[in-house]
Amino acid sequence: MAVRLGINPLTWTNDDLPSLGADTSLQTCLAEGKQAGFSGFELGQKFPREPEALRKELSPHGLDLVSGWYSSLLLDRSVDQEIEAMQPHLKLLKAFDCNAMVFCEVSGCVHGDQALPVSTRPILSDSQWALLLERLNAIGDYLASENIDMAYHHHMGTVIQSEEDVDRLMQGTSASVGLLIDTGHMTYAGGDPLALAQRWLDRIRHVHCKDIRPDVLADALNRNLSFLDAVLNGVFTVPGDGCVDYRTLFDKLVSVDYDGWLVVEAEQDPAIAHPLTYATLGYNNLKKFCEDTGLAVKP
Repeated sequence: MAVRLGINPLTWTNDDLPSLGADTSLQTCLAEGKQAGFSGFELGQKFPREPEALRKELSPHGLDLVSGWYSSLLLDRSVDQEIEAMQPHLKLLKAFDCNAMVFCEVSGCVHGDQALPVSTRPILSDSQWALLLERLNAIGDYLASENIDMAYHHHMGTVIQSEEDVDRLMQGTSASVGLLIDTGHMTYAGGDPLALAQRWLDRIRHVHCKDIRPDVLADALNRNLSFLDAVLNGVFTVPGDGCVDYRTLFDKLVSVDYDGWLVVEAEQDPAIAHPLTYATLGYNNLKKFCEDTGLAVKP
């Protein structure tokens, strides 16, 4: 069993705050990601969403499509409506033989609004929890029938943010609802990504390797900042440049023969954090953590 190392274009250009990296071309992202050593990219706002057009962008660089974020609104629309809405995204992932869909419920989310602190994120009532869990089970089963794993992304500013939220999500759903572990988001939320990973190892379908600068996080929490202001201040960085213990996490992944992607997803201001420099640092650190723990990496 072996993992693959990928990256998200957030290192170069930001989907939630498009002014960050606005002038950086897709070709620059792809060329520098390949130069840093990565074998695949997740989707971003500058990527074509038609399979052949996207293939023409990725193929010259020898890059694969890792996966891509999908914003669900299951608290506001039915399972059938959600399935219909996701068809273009699903078609794109299947065209590239992706094995997981990055899935997040964004009803009422605040992470994209620079004026709203993450403390104002939506909190579900018991009836909303019951509805969401029921519908997530149905979507998970549907994606499984399409040979795509749901990788649910807990995320700051959304209805599933904390360690307790993720536990309730996992306890209330079947195995078709897989988990995306994001080390940075869980640390930001005050949780323990290592303990969470240990509890739900058999449900992990995707891993986002985002590190945290603890002094910047403490300031963001103390000043009750918005998610985007925390990003601009440098709360996130690439793995190995912050406080997350990746060796212990990877030891856990080895124990269950994890063979998915490890993805550097560390949004920073590219005018301050030089993208190629940080992409290269992230790749080198990930590769070293894999070597140290016996987690084999596919060439």
